[in-house]
Formats: sequence, C-alpha cells, structure tokens
Amino acid sequence: MFQIIGAMAEFERSLIQERVRAGLRNAKLKGKTPGRPRRIINGDEMRRLRARGASFREIAKVVEASPGTVRTRLQTGAHA
Repeated sequence: MFQIIGAMAEFERSLIQERVRAGLRNAKLKGKTPGRPRRIINGDEMRRLRARGASFREIAKVVEASPGTVRTRLQTGAHA
C-alpha cells in the first residue's frame, strides 16, 4: 500500500517539475529573466561615507538599502 502511495507521489513530483521547467522555458522565450531585480546602489557614495567613519547602519539609511547589503557591497568591492 505504501509503495503505491510513494510511487504516485514520485509521479506527481515529476509532473510538477516538468511544468516548472516548461514555464521557465516559456518565460525565457518571451525575454523575461527570473528572480528579483538587482538594486542599483551608489558604491562611490557608500565608500565615501565609510571613509568618513559612518557606520553600516548610517550608510544604509542614506542609500536606502539594508545594512547587510551595504556591508556585503563594501567588503566585496561590488560597485552596483
């Protein structure tokens, strides 16, 4: 009994995966990119504020981003 239920669950999962793949292919053909759009943040302004001694939290308020984003961008040297 449990084997039959397990087999049906596997089959349903494979159907779901195929529908997701088909949807992603369709979106790609229409020119859409999946995922959340990247925020454009002024890296020069963040570096300037950090050089003046501003905290990550203060910089985040100025550039309207999260402190984690500011920290990551400043530590990795990402400009966008």
